[in-house]
Amino acid sequence: MKRREITIAPSLICADMCNLEHEVRSLEEAGITTLHVDFVEPHFSPSMPLGLDVVRQLRSRTTLTFDVHIMTLMNEFFIRELIDIGVDSIVFHVETERHIEKMLQLIHGAGIKAGVALNPATPLAVLDYIAPELDYVLLMLINPGYAGSVGEGRIAYAAQKIRDCRRKLDTHESRARIVIDGRVSFDVIPALTEAGADVLVGGSGSVFRSGYTYAENCSALREMLSSIH
Repeated sequence: MKRREITIAPSLICADMCNLEHEVRSLEEAGITTLHVDFVEPHFSPSMPLGLDVVRQLRSRTTLTFDVHIMTLMNEFFIRELIDIGVDSIVFHVETERHIEKMLQLIHGAGIKAGVALNPATPLAVLDYIAPELDYVLLMLINPGYAGSVGEGRIAYAAQKIRDCRRKLDTHESRARIVIDGRVSFDVIPALTEAGADVLVGGSGSVFRSGYTYAENCSALREMLSSIH
């Protein structure tokens, strides 16, 4: 059986916002190739850590792959802006989009990978007709924008939802990769990857774990993944 590649994608919003270019350089030196860029607007969630101009300026300063996760009620507007910036993939939420097919076609038409994101309690049935067209399915393990909220824990059914998602994608012969986002920490990574996760969005519990350098954390993650797979 071919060994599945697991991608570590640090979440930009967990970096030092006052020194983003330096942070990106440190991640590059740690061997990171993909950056997870969360774009949140306040009508979707009470958080807006990054703006379009920040993403645009960073794009010109690094060759890292920009995988963008937009959390907005204005998908088409931000998708067009991100296409203009030159990101590598765009994932949008099915909960806020009436015309899912149109958005996927818009993204793919620009030569960019496309996917959909699902909030924790959103049923996987929304994938039934679009699964073959997807490059990514992002599963939120917490409610978007609430990572810092007291008492907002990872959903108890995380591994089960990943397994169910993998089965559904296989049923539809979809090659979409499963991205997991929200409290992806060292202690749960083995269970989540064994369930079928392909991309780990790294935050304060992994890549940005305090007390260690990014290089040390990334090395520990790669060693862990190597022992699992």
